[in-house]
Amino acid sequence: MDLDRLPTEQSREDLSDLDLRSTLELVQLMAADQLDAQDAVARVAPDISAAIETIVARMRQGGRLIYVGAGTPGRLGLLDAAECPATFNSDQVIGIMAGGAAAFTASRGEVEDDRAAGAADIDGIGVAAEDVVVGITASGRTPYTIGAIMRARELEAATVGISCNPGALLSSHVDHPIEVVVGPEFIAGSTRLKAGSAQKTILNMLSTIAMVRLGKTFGNLMVDVQATNTKLQGRARRIVCQATGVREPVAAAALDAAEGDVKVAILTLLTGSDVSQARRSLRAHQGMLRQALEAE
Repeated sequence: MDLDRLPTEQSREDLSDLDLRSTLELVQLMAADQLDAQDAVARVAPDISAAIETIVARMRQGGRLIYVGAGTPGRLGLLDAAECPATFNSDQVIGIMAGGAAAFTASRGEVEDDRAAGAADIDGIGVAAEDVVVGITASGRTPYTIGAIMRARELEAATVGISCNPGALLSSHVDHPIEVVVGPEFIAGSTRLKAGSAQKTILNMLSTIAMVRLGKTFGNLMVDVQATNTKLQGRARRIVCQATGVREPVAAAALDAAEGDVKVAILTLLTGSDVSQARRSLRAHQGMLRQALEAE
């Protein structure tokens, strides 16, 4: 593949005097670029939706959502995965990147060219048929990511590809190609900018909407939040108050009785059931609070 021809590698002629512009103008130009990135995401909404449906189906079978990438895409995957345990009480989202965790803070550009390393990292986390592996690469041709995706397909995992160029090589190797074409960057070739923003938005969509479909929210309330600090404990109380209409002291007491489990606290308050009954009901309905409430 001729990298020089990729839209993300092109230089914008209209910004050839970028270093001569005022700071305010540069801020305004970058802000406009970010809006363009979000417009590009909106244009591929059907492709994102199709990928999410597959992710939800596999996660219901106990599978994992696995992000894989090199450089900025790898870091974005690790970041999205790291947020899921506290927000959704889920360990089903993980990220791997070229060069391992050490590459998150120290750039190791050479490792992205190692296709075999991508395949080996897939083997290293025991990818199986119920998993979904999401390859992330702005260029759409990063060897490490391609190697990981090809190995995932051999293991019969479902695959998704997120790239920022049309006709990406990655797209030919995945079940669900998502080509979010953002065009040339503010700084030529710096795909941590528009491309990175578009990729981050899509990852947010994949994990968040999958969790909504899996019952990790009640309306827009994060009822599986893990209240591990003062801020989150306050959020848990507010969630119970919003979901049930009780005052905060009542919500706090219900949460204490439920050992911090927001879903259990809500179910006991809305149905009058005790903690043990609420837990049994949630288990019977695969953790889906709304279904447990409708069954009462």
